[in-house]
Amino acid sequence: MIWVLILSLITIVSVVAGLRRRKVVYFFLPFASIFAFMLVKVIMVPLPFLDTVRFIFQLRG
Repeated sequence: MIWVLILSLITIVSVVAGLRRRKVVYFFLPFASIFAFMLVKVIMVPLPFLDTVRFIFQLRG
């Protein structure tokens, strides 16, 4: 739950900064932080990295 709040805060702050300073870079920050979070969670799985990625993409539903 704390991660949802942190990612929400990052998103809100970066959108406000992007609108105020009119720079597109701030709008990519939420995507980068969510990608980094997902990457860390995949790395934490106790299987080899490529096996974990294959398993995730083989899931249907």
